[in-house]
Amino acid sequence: MRFSDETLVEIMQRFRRELSKGLGRDTNPTAALKMLPTFVRSIPDGSEKGDFIALDLGGSNFRILRVKVSHEKKQTVLMESQIYDTPEDIIHGSGTRLFDHVAECLGDFMEKHNIKDKKLPVGFTFSFPCQQTKLDEGYLITWTKRFKAGGVEGMDVVKLLTKAIKKRGDYDADIMAVVNDTVGTMMTCGFDDQRCEVGIIIGTGTNASYMEELRHIDQVEGDEGRMCVNTEWGAFGDDGRLEDIRTEFDREIDRGSLNPGKQLFEKMVSGMYMGELVRLILVKMAREGLLFEGRITPELLTKETFETKHVSAIEKSKEGLSKAREILTKLGVEPSNEDCIAVQHVCTIVSFRSANLIAATLAAILMRLKENKGVARLRTTVGIDGSLYKMHPQYARRLHKTVRRLVPDSDIRFLLSESGSGKGAAMVTAVAYRLADQSRQITETLSEFRLTNEQLLEVKKRMRTEIQNGLSKSTQDTATVKMLPTFVQSTPDGTEHGDFLALDLGGTNFRVLLVKIRSGKRRTVEMHNKIYAIPLEVMQGTGEELFDHIVQCISDFLDYMGMKNTRLPLGFTFSFPCRQTSLDAGILVTWTKGFKATDCEGEDVVGLLREAIKRREEFDLDVVAVVNDTVGTMMTCAYEESTCEIGLIAGTGSNACYMEEMRNIEMIEGDEGKMCVNMEWGAFGDNGCLDDIRTEYDRAVDDLSLNPGKQRYEKMCSGMYLGEIVRNILIDMTKRGFLFRGQISETLKTRGIFETKFLSQIESDRLALLQVRSILQHLGLDSSCDDSIIVKEVCGVVSHRAAQICGAGMAAVVDKIRENRGLDHLNITVGVDGTLYKLHPHFSQIMHQTVNELAPQCNVNFLLSEDGSGKGAALITAVGCRLRQELNSK
Repeated sequence: MRFSDETLVEIMQRFRRELSKGLGRDTNPTAALKMLPTFVRSIPDGSEKGDFIALDLGGSNFRILRVKVSHEKKQTVLMESQIYDTPEDIIHGSGTRLFDHVAECLGDFMEKHNIKDKKLPVGFTFSFPCQQTKLDEGYLITWTKRFKAGGVEGMDVVKLLTKAIKKRGDYDADIMAVVNDTVGTMMTCGFDDQRCEVGIIIGTGTNASYMEELRHIDQVEGDEGRMCVNTEWGAFGDDGRLEDIRTEFDREIDRGSLNPGKQLFEKMVSGMYMGELVRLILVKMAREGLLFEGRITPELLTKETFETKHVSAIEKSKEGLSKAREILTKLGVEPSNEDCIAVQHVCTIVSFRSANLIAATLAAILMRLKENKGVARLRTTVGIDGSLYKMHPQYARRLHKTVRRLVPDSDIRFLLSESGSGKGAAMVTAVAYRLADQSRQITETLSEFRLTNEQLLEVKKRMRTEIQNGLSKSTQDTATVKMLPTFVQSTPDGTEHGDFLALDLGGTNFRVLLVKIRSGKRRTVEMHNKIYAIPLEVMQGTGEELFDHIVQCISDFLDYMGMKNTRLPLGFTFSFPCRQTSLDAGILVTWTKGFKATDCEGEDVVGLLREAIKRREEFDLDVVAVVNDTVGTMMTCAYEESTCEIGLIAGTGSNACYMEEMRNIEMIEGDEGKMCVNMEWGAFGDNGCLDDIRTEYDRAVDDLSLNPGKQRYEKMCSGMYLGEIVRNILIDMTKRGFLFRGQISETLKTRGIFETKFLSQIESDRLALLQVRSILQHLGLDSSCDDSIIVKEVCGVVSHRAAQICGAGMAAVVDKIRENRGLDHLNITVGVDGTLYKLHPHFSQIMHQTVNELAPQCNVNFLLSEDGSGKGAALITAVGCRLRQELNSK
């Protein structure tokens, strides 16, 4: 019965294999450890409050508690409880009688506490193996511990109890959770120590539960987060795994038990059998003449005359031997001093074996937690309850010592459950209540982002109105969606040919490109480019310095390409708001993106460029077109696909352009043909027409932006702002105690910390929650699994709405084109560019779906654009040259 550490490590490894078997879908049916999911997903976080009832049925008496959890200065728990007897005839009678008895006791309790009229949430500790598929149901698998009430096995005990309560009709109770006593113990201790993630009982029976990663629990859908698993470890060894360490005494106890062949581990370690084990050993020793001078009395031969409490008494260090004498005398043997010492020794061996075996199985669970977490050192707390652990003078110390030896790299705290598992059941109920309430509030908060079809149709309708305002002469001045003419009057037709220069100025970098376009059977586009930096002092100096710097870069590029002496046509992508008066004239309305060069606003940027080229007197260029990047995007796609007549940017910013009928563009003379209109749709809503769908979070982001009140639509659907919206929601939810334990970190207070690329990563379907947690930890946010699930949901609704309202805007555009042409059905292609569209895992798909639903008469294809601002500018230039030649030849 004495084990070396090698044997204990071997037992520990066997138990670990059994754990895995019990968790696997295919291996569970034959596993001895049933590893039952409990649907308890988190331990108390300290914010629970309310008034709860807990029922505790699992032994010879039945306990009812009323647990009040309040928050004055700190969380306090008030408990009142009453114990009711469960008579033998009820334990062995019919199930109906048993549950009628429970309902009657509960009625009596509520009457005494004057709470019959309140429908309080109830937690039900039911300490028998149950199969659960949710928190508030439990199908009894099999009775244990002398219980044998008929017609209950295979039934849902919550239904049976609810039925018994309904039958009485004098009170109502909402049973929110059915909990195993080990889970109750873990939750009771978890209330005092949030590190607690294991609960064990070492009393009449023994069992353990612990928090397992959901991705390892095959019987439950989902991989997100953790769930408490009830191991039912008393059955360890039922498949013969422990035969080599079971003794003849263990076998004899099993043969005489109510359930032979079952719960073999429990029969070696728990309080129900310990005294009996000692008795059997004493009988054998007496028979062999090693004790009591060979005398055997009828009392000593009577089953269960030697109890576990006697073992505890005999092992006390001071009065143990006198207790031994007293107990043995009652059994009719007249013990000598040597007999008393020998009996004390037998008790020690049996109880020490129990502590060692439990240490081995507990160590296996702790090693599993350590591996699940991937940490070098495990810090955790084990909640413990049970009469053997509490009453035996040496048990706890021995157990702790062996566990610490078997799990070396760890700091393990053992916490005694003061108030049994009843408080734990109330805690599970409180957590369920808190999570249900929290989940309701979170759903409510996020519901503002979940737009209905009606709302999206309304956005589409308003966009149509704003488009019309931008096109009409009488309203153009006050219109928010400016509908700027670009003087690009045709998409490429495939005959474009020649060498073109393109400039791309839109940020801190500046590109110069040479684009060689070849027509004919095999159309090709060949590109060469160089990137130049624009120093801050140039961005914010004089206009002359800025354009001299640009020309200096062009000069360097032409030298590099050896093309100084040819007069090349040039397209200039200038990604700032411009009012164009012709294809080669664009008046800068205002600088954005950190540019502040003087004497440029209100000037024609092509004129400024031509003057700078003249000043340099090195080369000449033919500036054909000034280009917006959205139009460039449309043109590159139109070169590949002739049905492309719309351009969309869905990236840091958001904008669109499309081919409008000349007759509808009132700002420009002429009714023939079409022209591309740069919508500048980011400003949609600046007149307040989207206020009914903007949330408090949108308003907060807008108020703190560089341009409050401007570009409101863009702020709801472009990459630059989505992370900020998410950050604002997270701050609010943290303030309300739903996230990060209510602690707002400095990081979370920092604007711009939550980059949109994190949204793309967090929402990726392939990411397990652990990776979401590591992204959040990288941001300095110490998140639990529950936090990560909520963050993922927040990111999801924000990006989902962005894609939907972007789709609603696009639906307005395609329907406008369809009506322009008087068609019942339109086939059209949209050229798209932008990081949000390209990199976000769901954005493009949701946007496409929205366009299809809101514009059912249009068949819209989306084509990814390659380099709209470079290649697109060259193509616009090429088309401009072609149209110029056609005009001249007329």
